[in-house]
Amino acid sequence: MLESLQPPPTHRVALVIQYLGTHFHGWQRQKQQRTVQEEIEAAIAKILGYHVALHGAGRTDAGVHAAAQVAHFDATGLIPSHKWATILNSYLPQDILIRASASVSNRWHARFNAAYRRYRYTIYTEDRPNLFVDPFSWHYYYAPLDESLIQDALKPLMGKHHLAAFHRAGSKRSHSWVEVQAAECCRSGPFIHIEIQADGFLYGMVRLLVGMLAQVGSGKRSLMSFTELWKEQRREEVKHAAPPQGLCLLRVGYPDFPFPKEIWYETMPKLVISH
Repeated sequence: MLESLQPPPTHRVALVIQYLGTHFHGWQRQKQQRTVQEEIEAAIAKILGYHVALHGAGRTDAGVHAAAQVAHFDATGLIPSHKWATILNSYLPQDILIRASASVSNRWHARFNAAYRRYRYTIYTEDRPNLFVDPFSWHYYYAPLDESLIQDALKPLMGKHHLAAFHRAGSKRSHSWVEVQAAECCRSGPFIHIEIQADGFLYGMVRLLVGMLAQVGSGKRSLMSFTELWKEQRREEVKHAAPPQGLCLLRVGYPDFPFPKEIWYETMPKLVISH
C-alpha cells in the first residue's frame, strides 16, 4: 500500500533544438510573449498531461536564431528518450525543430555541464538588399568592411577577461568575466562571418561586440582604441548593438554529450552567393 504512494520515477531527456528566431521574443519564457521555451514546454505538456520545466543551455534574445541549442527536462512515463524528438516535432510550429533527443543522467544539466557556447554573426556587405539573406544577416552597406582588421581586433580578446563594456543592462549575472576560447573572422564573397566561442556569454555581448567590430572594420575606430575600450571597461562608448537577425547560437559543447557530432556540431550552413 505504501509503495503506491511513492511518486513515479522520472528520467531526464536531453534535446538538440533548432529555431528561427524571427518571430520569437527570445528563448526564455515571458508573460504575453511568444518564446521558444514556452512553445516547447506547451508541446511537452500536451503529450504528458502535466507541465514540466525545460532548462536551456543559454538564453537567446528576441530575433536571434539557434542551430543547436541544448535543453533538458524530466519526465515520467513509458516514452523512450530517443522518441521524444519525433513526437515533439509533430506538435511544434514550423520555426522550431528538435534535431534529436536522448537519455541523460539525472545529474546532467544542459546549462551547468556545458563547456562552451559558440555563436556566429553574419554580415552581408553588398550594396543592394537581398530578400533571401536578410532574415539571417546584418545588411551593412554604409562603408566597406576590412575583415582582416576585424580579425586583428579579435585576437586580444582570447583568454579570460572582464568584458563589462559588452554587457547590456538588465542582466542578473553578478560579474562580467568571460573566458574566450576562439574568435575568428573570415569573408566568403559578400559575407563576413564572425565566430566567438566562450565558456559563457554576457547579456547582449555578441551583438554589442559586433557593433564595435564594424567600426573597426570600416576604419572609424582604430585597433588600439577598440582594445583600450574593453580593457578599460568604457561601457558608455558602446552605444550600438548589431541587429539580432545576423546572430545564431551555433552549438553548445559538453565533455559528456550523448549525441553524435553530425547532430549538433555544424548544422548552420554559411550563406554563399555564387556569381
